Amino acid sequence: MGDDSEWMKLPVDQKCEHKLWKARLSGYEEALKIFQKIRDEKSPEWSKFLGLIKKFVTDSNAVVQLKGLEAALVYVENAHVAGKTTGEVVSGVVSKVFNQPKAKAKELGIEICLMYIEIEKGEAVQEELLKGLDNKNPKIIVACVETLRKALSEFGSKIILLKPIIKVLPKLFESRDKAVREEAKLIAVEIYRWIRDALRPPLQNINSVQLKELEEEWVRLPTGAPKPTRFLRSQQELEAKLEQQQCAGGDAEGGGDDGDEVPQIDAYELLEAAEILSKLPKDFYDKIEAKKWQERKEALEAVEVLVKNPKLEAGDYADLVKALKKVVGKDTNVMLVALAAKCLTGLAVGLRKKFGQYAGHVVPTILEKFKEKKPQVVQALQEAIDAIFLTTTLQNISEDVLAVMDNKNPTIKQQTSLFIARSFRHCTAATLPKSLLKPFCAALLKHINDSAPEVRDAAFEALGTALKVVGEKAVNPFLVDVDKLKLDRIKECSEKVELVHGKKAGLSAEKKDFKPVPGRAASSGASGDKDTKDNSVPKPGPLKKAPATKAGGPPKKGKPSAPGGTGSAGTKNKRGLEAKEIVEPELSIEVCEEKASAVLPATCIQLLDSSNWKERLACMEEFQKAVELMDRTEMPCQALVRMLAKKPGWKETNFQVMQMKLHIVALIAQKGNFSKTSAQIVLDGLVDKIGDVKCGNNAKEAMTAIAEACMLPWTAEQVMSMAFSQKNPKNQSETLNWLSNAIKEFGFSGLNVKAFISNVKTALAATNPAVRTSAITLLGVMYLYVGPSLRMFFEDEKPALLSQIDAEFEKMQGQSPPAPTRGISKHSTSGTDEGDDGDEPDDGGSDVVDLLPRTEISDKITSELVSKIGDKNWKIRKEGLDEVAGIINEAKFIQPNIGELPTALKGRLNDSNKILVQQTLTILQQLAVAMGPNIKQHVKNLGIPILTVLGDSKNNVRAAALATVNAWAEQTGMKEWLEGEDLSEELKKENPFLRQELLGWLAEKLPTLRSTPTDLILCVPHLYSCLEDRNGDVRKKAQDALPFFMMHLGYEKMAKATGKLKPTSKDQVLAMLEKAKANMPAKPAAPAKATSKPMGGTASARFQPASASVEDSVSSTVEPKPDPKKAKALGVSSKAKGAPGKKVPSKTSLKEDEDKSGPIFIVVPNGKEQRMKDEKGLKVLKWNFTTPRDEYIEQLKTQMSSCVAKWLQDEMFHSDFQHHNKALAVMVDHLESEKEGVIGCLDLILKWLTLRFFDTNTSVLMKALEYLKLLFTLLSDEEYHLTENEASSFIPYLILKVGEPKDVIRKDVRAILNRMCLVYPASKMFPFIMEGTKSKNSKQRAECLEELGCLVESYGMNVCQPTPGKALKEIAIHIGDRDNAVRNAALNTIVTVYNVHGDQVFKLIGTLSEKDMSMLEERIKRSAKRPSAAPVKQVEEKPQRTQNMSSSASMLRKGPAEDMSSKLNQARSMSGHPEAAQTVRREFQLDLDEIENDNGTVRCEMPELVQHKLDDIFEPVLIPEPKIRAVSPHFDDMHSNTASTINFIISQVASGDINTSIQALTQIDEVLRQEDKAEAMSGHIDQFLIATFMQLRLIYNTHMADEKLEKDEIIKLYSCIIGNMISLFQIESLAREASTGVLKDLMHGLITLMLDSRVEDLEEGQQVIRSVNLLVVKVLEKSDQTNILSALLVLLQDSLLTTANSPKFSELVMKCLWRMVRLLPDTINSINLDRILLDIHIFMKVFPKEKLKQCKSEFPIRTLKTLLHTLCKLKGPKILDHLTMIDNKNESELEAHLCRMMKHSMDQTGSKSDKETEKGASRIDEKSSKAKVNDFLAEIFKKIGSKENTKEGLAELYEYKKKYSDADIEPFLKNSSQFFQSYVERGLRVIEMEREGKGRIPTAAGISPQMEVTCVPAPTSTVSSIGNTNGEEVGPSVYLERLKILRQRCGLDNTKQDDRPPLTSLLSKPAVPTVASSTDMLHSKLSQLRESREQHQHSDLDSNQTHSSGTMTTSSSSTANIDDLKKRLERIKSSRK
Repeated sequence: MGDDSEWMKLPVDQKCEHKLWKARLSGYEEALKIFQKIRDEKSPEWSKFLGLIKKFVTDSNAVVQLKGLEAALVYVENAHVAGKTTGEVVSGVVSKVFNQPKAKAKELGIEICLMYIEIEKGEAVQEELLKGLDNKNPKIIVACVETLRKALSEFGSKIILLKPIIKVLPKLFESRDKAVREEAKLIAVEIYRWIRDALRPPLQNINSVQLKELEEEWVRLPTGAPKPTRFLRSQQELEAKLEQQQCAGGDAEGGGDDGDEVPQIDAYELLEAAEILSKLPKDFYDKIEAKKWQERKEALEAVEVLVKNPKLEAGDYADLVKALKKVVGKDTNVMLVALAAKCLTGLAVGLRKKFGQYAGHVVPTILEKFKEKKPQVVQALQEAIDAIFLTTTLQNISEDVLAVMDNKNPTIKQQTSLFIARSFRHCTAATLPKSLLKPFCAALLKHINDSAPEVRDAAFEALGTALKVVGEKAVNPFLVDVDKLKLDRIKECSEKVELVHGKKAGLSAEKKDFKPVPGRAASSGASGDKDTKDNSVPKPGPLKKAPATKAGGPPKKGKPSAPGGTGSAGTKNKRGLEAKEIVEPELSIEVCEEKASAVLPATCIQLLDSSNWKERLACMEEFQKAVELMDRTEMPCQALVRMLAKKPGWKETNFQVMQMKLHIVALIAQKGNFSKTSAQIVLDGLVDKIGDVKCGNNAKEAMTAIAEACMLPWTAEQVMSMAFSQKNPKNQSETLNWLSNAIKEFGFSGLNVKAFISNVKTALAATNPAVRTSAITLLGVMYLYVGPSLRMFFEDEKPALLSQIDAEFEKMQGQSPPAPTRGISKHSTSGTDEGDDGDEPDDGGSDVVDLLPRTEISDKITSELVSKIGDKNWKIRKEGLDEVAGIINEAKFIQPNIGELPTALKGRLNDSNKILVQQTLTILQQLAVAMGPNIKQHVKNLGIPILTVLGDSKNNVRAAALATVNAWAEQTGMKEWLEGEDLSEELKKENPFLRQELLGWLAEKLPTLRSTPTDLILCVPHLYSCLEDRNGDVRKKAQDALPFFMMHLGYEKMAKATGKLKPTSKDQVLAMLEKAKANMPAKPAAPAKATSKPMGGTASARFQPASASVEDSVSSTVEPKPDPKKAKALGVSSKAKGAPGKKVPSKTSLKEDEDKSGPIFIVVPNGKEQRMKDEKGLKVLKWNFTTPRDEYIEQLKTQMSSCVAKWLQDEMFHSDFQHHNKALAVMVDHLESEKEGVIGCLDLILKWLTLRFFDTNTSVLMKALEYLKLLFTLLSDEEYHLTENEASSFIPYLILKVGEPKDVIRKDVRAILNRMCLVYPASKMFPFIMEGTKSKNSKQRAECLEELGCLVESYGMNVCQPTPGKALKEIAIHIGDRDNAVRNAALNTIVTVYNVHGDQVFKLIGTLSEKDMSMLEERIKRSAKRPSAAPVKQVEEKPQRTQNMSSSASMLRKGPAEDMSSKLNQARSMSGHPEAAQTVRREFQLDLDEIENDNGTVRCEMPELVQHKLDDIFEPVLIPEPKIRAVSPHFDDMHSNTASTINFIISQVASGDINTSIQALTQIDEVLRQEDKAEAMSGHIDQFLIATFMQLRLIYNTHMADEKLEKDEIIKLYSCIIGNMISLFQIESLAREASTGVLKDLMHGLITLMLDSRVEDLEEGQQVIRSVNLLVVKVLEKSDQTNILSALLVLLQDSLLTTANSPKFSELVMKCLWRMVRLLPDTINSINLDRILLDIHIFMKVFPKEKLKQCKSEFPIRTLKTLLHTLCKLKGPKILDHLTMIDNKNESELEAHLCRMMKHSMDQTGSKSDKETEKGASRIDEKSSKAKVNDFLAEIFKKIGSKENTKEGLAELYEYKKKYSDADIEPFLKNSSQFFQSYVERGLRVIEMEREGKGRIPTAAGISPQMEVTCVPAPTSTVSSIGNTNGEEVGPSVYLERLKILRQRCGLDNTKQDDRPPLTSLLSKPAVPTVASSTDMLHSKLSQLRESREQHQHSDLDSNQTHSSGTMTTSSSSTANIDDLKKRLERIKSSRK
């Protein structure tokens, strides 16, 4: 058994690998138990077993293996990391489990495989199982097939890929083993259940008996669609939701589900493609042309046999199709026509999408052949055209179909309509956009009025189908003129229609596709229509009504408002109103008069044609008034304008009358419902007057008003034709000018370019230069909208004129069309039918290009020309190409029908003569521009061959090909190129040039697309082979393109596609995918107005060639960032929509230098708040992951796009790390200059940095950490407070890096964590770091534990969250860690806590194992430090640093005053939510940073606890009563009953309600005054003091500012607080309990109170301030001396750092320090010197000597020196032994300074050194000999005489004279020159004037005058003095005076208050002192002498008083002469150096 005991001691994981089977068995059993216990799927425990699971399943011992399998199953089911083991474990199961005889083993093996599938590893499992089918052991094969069958049965055909299984089925059926054949039969039945007949073709060749058996089995299967019974993890939640929905809403959802479940597998996909081209009979092409029909028939029959193959391999079928087309079109034998049609059907069915490129050629021929009446021919043709339709899109063949619609033959018309109807059934609302529907409806509407009934019926059916597919809303606008009977007939037909996709499918597709279009009413309308039929929900009702009511007329009539049906933005529903009015009949003059007289005064009508112009004028004025007052509905516009046109009408001679008349026309047009009929009455007259000098402007105003009423397109057309039918050139030029302006105001949509162009050409030919100029200006404006294509119309103008036009276009280059300001919102409210609105500009845009007159050139493409192009002689080929170029050039814009040209040109693309290839490419480029978007239909047959040319070896040919492809893509969009297999076929070719060019092109185009066809996935396998290409350039291009493929296909699909690669390749590719995933760009956002149709924006794309260059220039010059919002503002929207950002990015990158000038962070108001709301509302993903998935990166990119400069964003998300470094460098540079921006985007910046933490590149990481250090320093300087959201999405990832192996990184991370505590409360940091201790990485655990120790040490036990007990228990666990460093860190942390908290630690950490406990005790003994009462530098996390993050917190840092008040108010308003006990526990500890900094969370804060039961507590509570017990929550055991009562009362001290607070204070006071009870307060002192200074802060910030509050109340509260404190600080034992941090805050509060000028103004304010003085003295004397000294040092450091505090504040802190220095001789032995020196060290580190010297005031440096000097004097050389707590002594000058002092004191005698320590105020004494005074004066005159100090000397002399008015300075002046004497007098006079002038300036920092007025009796003057007021010690004013004299000595002017500048300014510019004091200063000066005399009498008492080391020291005995003094002075100076 010895062995046994050995292995039993081993840990589980080692047992599992043991060579003894028993050990392994035991290990597996234990592992199983462990696995069942672990609740967290991400627990680090799982990873320990990661490498062992394969051994679990492949164990050699059968018994052990069973147990191993059980454990493995539980592991796979629960472990987050299990997926990593899929391959090895499943292959282990296949090879070692499936061959086991035990059924149980096999079952478990199968279960494990299924479980892997459930955790999303289906593909890997399937791969291994299929490999298993090749095993020789039939048992294994059977088990593998069975597993596959079960998986398919449970998970369904979506998860289990059927194609590979079906491929191996025939092989299984041939197996020799019966069991295998049986299993194969079962799986075939299962597959049939899922895909039904799609399984038949692949199995048609198996043994007939087996097939028969299968058929029998298949028949028995239930007919219902199968459903999966088991789901993947990711689907399980979804499934649960679906079930709930189904319970709620019947099985409406279920139906949809089934629908998409069943047709999932397509038989076509499962087939092997057949190659038939090579099998065609050799003489086929000759036979098909043969004269004998029998031969032709033979040829066709041969083809028919071949095309019966269900799937054909892709190839060049052009010639075959051409031959068949010829038979269909030209053959006279109808039998052969039918046969050829069948062949075409076979080709279309076998090739599917690959046939699409030939569809355009064949469709017109088939449609025209429908003239045949024979049923079998018609049927064959119908089948052919239907099959062909499925290979292409309606869009692509629409032109051809529409052309045939006008055929005269009724059968053709009928069959075409029927074909359209059948085609529509295959469409959805998305694939049938308005732009497509419009022409079809127009053509079909002609047919419903046809004379032939069959044509009418077919048209009705087609329209009915359209109605069914897209819904009434979309079709209605086109059915405006259809009468009711026909409309009903259409609706009737629509009800009979059965759609291919089924209603649901259509609907969902439609909803899906319309998503990008914001506010789309159309889709909801359409879906509404269908819903009515489905669910009888009356949705469309309101939808239809809304726009109609708003627009004032039924939307149906909207369309005709623009002639020719050219709708424009806002033609439709918005203008429903005019739509009604437009058909206004023309009224006779009598009717008009009648109507006019009803609304106009009678006199007015009579005087209209008066011969006296004045009467006419008066009449017009009345007319105008009447019109102004008229109501819109009552205004008879036509009648009124008829009256105006009445004689003299527009021939009016008086200009004043005429001006009025024109103005009235404008008014009527604006105010009335003005129709086109009315407009026609006046326009002629207006055009006539437009050139008039006086009336022209009024005429233009009237025309603009009419344009607004009747739409600009119509008005412009009328006006232009009228102007050019006149001869007056002035009118013509002014009309053109008006039009230029109108286009800018109204926008361009809907304008008839054709009509304009002919008029403009007329104008350009005019003799009058003004007309020509105006025409050119108009062209310039049109150019803005139409773009460069406009120039084509004018190329045949004279060169001189053309150059003028070019110059005008040049001017417009780069400008964007202004946003239309008119014609948009006249009668519509903002909520009008946005659906239409969204679409309309699209039509408008397309109109521009549509209206360009296109020439038909097909007749010029003769067969001779085609044969020329194909000639053997290259010269003739060239001639042919030249001719083609000439034809295209001449035609400019051509129609899409170009006959045989495509095939001819295609042949030239692979011409052996490269020059011809280039010429062909040039022609193709021209062709693209000339044909515009219609070039789409030639992409497949001509575009793809251009891609092939990219593989040419010559560089220039490739460049030309690329340019051509781009020119094409610009016209067509990318969809056509990516559809089908053509592109993937090109990539497949192993031509390195082709591959790199093609990938480069895709990398450029893909990022600009918002969506791509699914066929893109076909390119992926070839992309992967490119990644491993031999050619480096190909590999590089493939890597560059990878992220863009991923952006469209997603990581999952791409990773899936690696399945077919070799294992080595697969690993490499997966690694690249991971890398690409991190750099994957976001898809471009929808453009400004999302009008790009789901079809890819066909109509708008047509607009593009015109707009392209404008857009480019706009994007590059106006806006470095193509931001959709901005684009809209610029009016680029119409273009932005055309190519959703297609070319913009590429252009901007060219102009990088210009771009980079702007700010890198754009401040978006409330952007951050919005993002937080979105995250809270789960609108976006919460930033929480183990490794960043692409969706997070996508999301971040999208969020950044609005607030980060585009170019920087490109750098930040680049795939190359060097770009990240660049981005970081830029961010560092802009950090200071863009603080607002940085803070506004802080959450995004931090998130981006977390992504960088997952990068493997160290340089990026270092740079990121460097930036973070700077960032947090900036944030703390800005007093910014990190939000919860920012913290939680950043800190956990930062903590990951603390475990980095590199020291330098760990150090940086720790430094950052340290700095973070300045912007985020340590108590909240604590849980994050605590979380980090659970990591697998031992370094991280150790570092986190150390950090926790530092937090406790710095901030006390308050940081431990949720409670100290819980936190310490968790830390203590690590004492038993395997890793030594972790153990040490845990021990050190607990020792730190012990040092702060004492023996209570043992209670808190709970029970530890004996071993751990002994280690801890040992460590505590070794540390041998007595537990001090409080932490070292309890800087309560900078209480001043608060930031108000309330709802409107737009990052404006508020002053502490408003900040606090808003916080406390908020806290008060939130009270009344009692929280769980635990949080309350924490509140009672009064966690300051929680209370102060965190009002973003709804966690109970301290004041709330006070208030939730206010009413119950109004009676005084002295003894713990049950009631209160109930209120108070649970406490740890350490709290007794009394303690909880005290806690409760203390919590009330900080109450926002004054009375509550006073009551609580009274109760505490009672306790404190009774000696026996006072002990009860022990342990609660910190808590009480915190509550007290919270209350002080509340008074200061809130109550004092509250006008409504009685100030007596406040005084009363102050008295209570101060009284309480004085009581407390008289009890020394309690006073010593106050910790450093609390004392620091208390002193801060008291000093702030002293300086509060508002208090002084109150009646009893003086008394309050005196009491505070007394209290401060008590605090200084009675508290723990170490703590108070430490607190003062930290407070001084903080006050010098923050500029918010007044200089007086720092001054008072220093006075307190001086007071402490005086107490040092008595207290030195009780002080922990090590801690004090550490604080001084930190102070000197923050403020090195140079920095202190730059301060305005010398006090800080002197204070510090005094303190050190005193310590040195008292301790002697031993002082140097107390530097133990300082880690790195070189960080400050402390050690050096102490050494210098020691050295100095050794050199001096005791008495001298004693005097030198004295740095108090100097004493000039009356009693001392006169020599002393003379010495003093001599010193002053010496200063005046020196160049540098002359001013200082004069000031001192002035002060001296003021004090000693009887002093005699004559002797000093007598010996000097006259010049010197007058200089001194003048100087004194100037000083006197200055001082008198500055006399009455109120004190700056609200410092009470008493501070200065020291001649007032002592008690009142002690605002800032710290001296005791009893007789024994010196009066406090003495110190003040000494200070002042000191200041004088040092040349500091006492009248100037030293205002502390911000740190930065201290370092950079000299501070400008602010003038502060008042005449009180003068009094104080006078009193100085008196004071200094008194002082001398006290000199014996103050043996360690100090004064400036630069001054002389006097004592009663000293009478040394000047020389002696000088020497001493020199010595002091040298010692200072």
